[in-house]
Amino acid sequence: METFWAIIDFFKSGGFFMYPILLTLAVGMAIIIERIIFLSRAWIDGRALWSRIEPDIRSKQLAEAIQQCRESEAALPVVLAAGLERAMNTKLTKKDREELENYIEEAMLAVMPQLERRTHYLPTLANVSTLLGLLGTIIGLIQSFQSITAADPSQKATLLAHGVSVAMNTTAFGLIVAIPIMLCYAYIQSRTIKIVDMLDAFSIKLVNALTTE
Repeated sequence: METFWAIIDFFKSGGFFMYPILLTLAVGMAIIIERIIFLSRAWIDGRALWSRIEPDIRSKQLAEAIQQCRESEAALPVVLAAGLERAMNTKLTKKDREELENYIEEAMLAVMPQLERRTHYLPTLANVSTLLGLLGTIIGLIQSFQSITAADPSQKATLLAHGVSVAMNTTAFGLIVAIPIMLCYAYIQSRTIKIVDMLDAFSIKLVNALTTE
């Protein structure tokens, strides 16, 4: 309980700029939670999926492979299903490889913006949080120096020390918000890159499996 009230006192003593920093934290956490949930749904074990649909692809039973892909809303089966649908009613040869690659690439380009949506806001929010903290500290220091000009000389050092301590709260809070946001951004980016790399790898596997001599 004492920790809770200490946090409240820390927040109140920081002044006005603590509130926009708190708003930045709320927006950042909303984006982080939404992105993590979305990417967890977009992820699938690519090897397991490929092991299920590869026999159907090799035996030209593309409808069955498409049906298995449609059982999941993850990014990989969506892209693979697009390529399979393109090939289902067409006898593909190596001459058609480039056309199929372009079609699958179009499907990937439709999926990738969904994977990267809103993620780029996170480093901006982290920077804004840090800058708001610095701005709050500067404003606090200016007010502190102004307040001690009319103070008793014996009290100036104490008042200045207190004013500086309070002013630094906004910088501390700004960093407390910015650091977790940047760490979460790095995690989300790594997850997104992993999914994109998987799309690249298995789209090539699909093209190789569909094109024949």
